[in-house]
Amino acid sequence: MARASLRENIVDAALERFHAQGFNGCSVQDITEAAGAPKGSFYNHFKTKELLALEALARYRDDSRMGMLFEGDKPPLKRLRAHFEFLAARLKGWNFERGCMIGNFAADMADDYPVMREALNETLARWSGAVGSLLRQAQAEGQLAQDRDPEVLARFLVNSWQGAVTRSRLTKSRAPLDDFLTCAFDLILVRPLIDA
Repeated sequence: MARASLRENIVDAALERFHAQGFNGCSVQDITEAAGAPKGSFYNHFKTKELLALEALARYRDDSRMGMLFEGDKPPLKRLRAHFEFLAARLKGWNFERGCMIGNFAADMADDYPVMREALNETLARWSGAVGSLLRQAQAEGQLAQDRDPEVLARFLVNSWQGAVTRSRLTKSRAPLDDFLTCAFDLILVRPLIDA
């Protein structure tokens, strides 16, 4: 097996194991066994388990398709809803057993791993920034009231989504995600009334 291929197998296995079991719930041995790699080979590619977790987080973020917020010509709020629907479908595909790796890592690692805490904060800031950009676009197109602060709304939506994901993991259902979508798109992000 080539070095690059072995490294990729380890990252793939880590993404799967960390997401299923959490950072503290799996060992380097669990990851290398899942990758079909000798345990000693891990340290040829990663100095620490935390560095591997950082790479798994980056891969998870990329797989979350944040770029879809800016693809196509649909109105901004429709693209935003499609993004959250994509994330909801992914969670359903995992039978609501895994939650969001960002939230999982925050619970497992934020207190003891400052580099991971910084990476998680940066990931959430990028996500909120992308949502905020879309909300500014919605304001410019008259889909969102001008008195709404796009940055505050964006952070609120991302934070609320994280809570809904945690709740869906507890209930093993999509209901908390649907509550989020109803409140976000039918109550908060509504088109402003135009005076007749």
